[in-house]
Amino acid sequence: MKQSEIISLSTAELQVKLSEVKKTYAELKTAHAISPIQNPLQIKTMRRSVARLATELSKRELQ
Repeated sequence: MKQSEIISLSTAELQVKLSEVKKTYAELKTAHAISPIQNPLQIKTMRRSVARLATELSKRELQ
């Protein structure tokens, strides 16, 4: 997800999206551990999406 898309989401939507992305990330890592996935760069992209979402959530909590 792009940062502009993340900023436009509400806090509740951010929490839901974060849980979905974390689940997808875990599934990708498991699939890659069992047998190499087609595009291993997806793992990197998902990890960064998790970080972006978590950062935005923590930023909103501090305000």
